[in-house]
Amino acid sequence: MKKTLAITALLLGNAAAAQAPATPAAPPLTFLQYLDAVDTYSLALAAQRESIAAARAGVSIAGVRPDPVLTMGMGPKEFSSEVRPKPRPGKTIGVEWTIETAGKRGKRVQAAESDVRLAEASAEGVRHQAYADAAAGFAEACRARDALVRQEASLQALSDVVKANETRLRAGDVGGLELLQSRTERNQFEANVVRARAHADAMRINLALPLGRPFDAQFRGRGLQCGFSAYQPAGLATLVETAMLERDDVRIALASLESARASAELQRANRYVDPVVGVSYGYLPRGRDGFGADGQPVDASPRSNTVSLSLSIPLPFSRLQRGELNQAEALVTKAMLDLQDTRLRAAAEIQAAHLRFMAARDNLARYRDSVLADSQRVLEGIRLSYRSGAASLLELLAAQKSADDAYLDYLQARADLAAATVELQLSAGLRPVL
Repeated sequence: MKKTLAITALLLGNAAAAQAPATPAAPPLTFLQYLDAVDTYSLALAAQRESIAAARAGVSIAGVRPDPVLTMGMGPKEFSSEVRPKPRPGKTIGVEWTIETAGKRGKRVQAAESDVRLAEASAEGVRHQAYADAAAGFAEACRARDALVRQEASLQALSDVVKANETRLRAGDVGGLELLQSRTERNQFEANVVRARAHADAMRINLALPLGRPFDAQFRGRGLQCGFSAYQPAGLATLVETAMLERDDVRIALASLESARASAELQRANRYVDPVVGVSYGYLPRGRDGFGADGQPVDASPRSNTVSLSLSIPLPFSRLQRGELNQAEALVTKAMLDLQDTRLRAAAEIQAAHLRFMAARDNLARYRDSVLADSQRVLEGIRLSYRSGAASLLELLAAQKSADDAYLDYLQARADLAAATVELQLSAGLRPVL
């Protein structure tokens, strides 16, 4: 009885499992989601954020004023045997302050703040590179995956040809040589599929490099959404204008110029000397009673309290040379020239990127609108002709190869357009969108 119940429960459990709804598949990963994850987890960006934090700490360091100096003394101590009675040692305590002139503290803070802005601009440069690497990796992973799908479909078509030839051989419609040739072509093509599968897996693994963590650990079981939307760029003049404000290399050049100017201002301020003001208090206790050289009693010296004020001013002979000032001014001039060069290069890069984008878009449209359809129609026609005996196996294989090459070229054109799109967007200082 127990065995019967157990079997019944097992059957009911299997039936319930069969009727249970299947777990929905994870939605495909879009490029925007992948880019957001790169922003969050990229190791290069995390390291750059630490550089910004260190630069911000430098602002606090730059605002520190010179510490006052506390001095304490005791003496003098009399050791001569001829002095009788020996005076008691006195005590002194004093404080010295260095007074900064020419606004040195404010200029130090200003220079440190410019270093923060330079670190932030450098972080944008690292982010630019991370975006470029992420986009290139995502587009290549899509191309490799879709190429594998196409090659697997072609392999299946060749396998169908082999099966058809085996049937036709038994019917006496073809000879053994044609079957052997079709099988050889299928096996050779299978080797290409194995390589394509390895390449597609490798490209998916390489998506971890910009991400900063294993891709499948972050996006387990999620495929790639490779249906990139068409990008409509703004006018060339608008892109150039945007680049002058948003490009990372332009911002780095601007921040470098600001930092060089702040350093030059600090060097000018450092040429002014800083006086040192001191205040001290001295205490001399009452002396000892004694006798003079003539043997007469001598009254002890009275207790003494003194206050001293001092002012020390360094003599700035070292300021006769202007080496550090000339060096700082030369760095400012260099930063200005670098900024002009960067802006010129930015404008040229945008124009070149725009041309490459337009060419890539036209090439993709040509493949999508005519080449793919024509090559597929030719392939289908040759297949029908081969089945009816009007075409040879070599003609079928040539048509298959031509159609596969056209499709792979189409995938490459799509990847080229994705790369050109990202290049154009990044050259204008925009966050890439595919």
